Amino acid sequence: MVRARDATLLLADGVRLVSRVWHPDGEGPWPVLVMRQPYGRAIASTVTYAHPSWYASHGFLVVVQDVRGRGASEGDFGGFAQETADGAATIRWARTLEGSNGRVGTYGFSYQGLTQLLNAGGETSDDDALPDCLAPAMCGLDERLHWASEGGAHWWALGLGWALQLAAEGCRRRGDGAGWRDIRRSLQHGDYTDEGLALLERHDPDGMGLGWLRRDPAGAEGWTVHPVAGALLRRPLLLIGGWHDPHLRGVLDLWQRAHGAGGGPELVIGAWSHLDWQGGLDHELLAFFRRHLQDSLPRPGPSEPTPHQAAAPAPIRLQCAATATWRRMSLAEASSPAAVAAAGWSLHSSGLAAIRCDEGELRPLAAPGARPASGPAAGGSVVIVHDPWRPVPGRGGHLGPDPGPVDRADLDRRGDVACFSTAPLEQALWLLGTFRLRLRVSADQPSFDLCAALSAVSPQGGAVRQLSTGLARFGPSSAPADAPRTLTLQPLATLVEAGQRLRLSLAAAAWPQIAVNPGDGSLPAGGSSSGHRVISLTLELAGAHLGLEPLIRAN
Repeated sequence: MVRARDATLLLADGVRLVSRVWHPDGEGPWPVLVMRQPYGRAIASTVTYAHPSWYASHGFLVVVQDVRGRGASEGDFGGFAQETADGAATIRWARTLEGSNGRVGTYGFSYQGLTQLLNAGGETSDDDALPDCLAPAMCGLDERLHWASEGGAHWWALGLGWALQLAAEGCRRRGDGAGWRDIRRSLQHGDYTDEGLALLERHDPDGMGLGWLRRDPAGAEGWTVHPVAGALLRRPLLLIGGWHDPHLRGVLDLWQRAHGAGGGPELVIGAWSHLDWQGGLDHELLAFFRRHLQDSLPRPGPSEPTPHQAAAPAPIRLQCAATATWRRMSLAEASSPAAVAAAGWSLHSSGLAAIRCDEGELRPLAAPGARPASGPAAGGSVVIVHDPWRPVPGRGGHLGPDPGPVDRADLDRRGDVACFSTAPLEQALWLLGTFRLRLRVSADQPSFDLCAALSAVSPQGGAVRQLSTGLARFGPSSAPADAPRTLTLQPLATLVEAGQRLRLSLAAAAWPQIAVNPGDGSLPAGGSSSGHRVISLTLELAGAHLGLEPLIRAN
């Protein structure tokens, strides 16, 4: 029978970190799995993972630790900045636990994913401080691009929601029940997207989340990109992402870094959102840890691949978002877009694409590198008017409170959404990679947003299944008005069936996924106000190009 107990690690500065340890039945010794998280060790990320007792029942000591200043651990919570030294000390300590065989693996998603990579042992070449294998999920190293924003705009609903969750835990630790209830009420009723900043300023003024929301995400200045040691990236690494998860670009960046450092990272991406893994990945994780934490395998040195890594190329497994089927593919397949979509599409309209969702066209280009033909049949222009009284909603995708695939037929019928569709596909189209849009956009106000959605339209046109979304924010310091603008969508892997149409939809808002742009050049911070301006956007379609780029790059 699995047994659980609490254990305490005394750090060099006198702070005590509390962990819960689940022991398998039997004599041992066993390998150790470590998760470090800020939400209370009893929860143990069971929203996405099997309970630690399940892993313990399969022959692992499982340690779930409250990070500094969270749960029962002492000290003040400082966010990611505190984790490098504490993480190294925890791995060294885990090797010495009663019943341990001296080998340690780490797992966890989101905050718990990044804690695996923030480890001071890589800076000091302390091999005992580095885990023997890692399984980080849904995380990244760049606080601006992988945790707080994309396209120059804050993740508004997501960023506020997470920051308020951390603030509520601070209230609980201080015994501030009234503050906890204020935050909980705001989140339950949906008021937090407008009043969340004030709540954070009142209850967590020095918190990491509020610091991000106060900082301009248009540039890298003042933002942290956490370093990670090459020795850690060369350890056996299982990277886990989701097509509907906001941290997916962070996972892909980690794969690139590990591959570039000489490692052999494994990559699994499912048709998942941040909290919905549709049955989880526990059997795959169990196989990964068994493979790399057996006593028969020597512990790798800081720059050595494991025997498993040296013997075979790193597998890449991707789930089709449309069919839920899994594909195991080579690096060459994952680093090249499907040939039929490699050339991309041009955009065309006679000016009615915002009034009639079936008027704008996406026309396939003949060959890679080709550009739309000139002349009266090519391009055109479309004007969309953003009214702050009724901003276009952001729905589903990877940035909303309701992530995942949704039907957006009603949104596409709005007069402030411009739609461009292909002809019915003659054969099924496999799409793998990252869509990037280039077109010239001008506005009659100093700042504006451009929000995109890629969808599959049913043969009858009644259903519009959203596949991917993206956004870009432009201000007074952006490129000249006549220069092409670039917008990048969320990576995807999906199948569009024969007879369906592919559609690109463009709007000037995605509330509350991002804050509504006031149009005056100031940093957006919330929903519409009486000071927000009507913004007219002109889309110049001549030369516009929608292209599909590889999911990962081999070099």
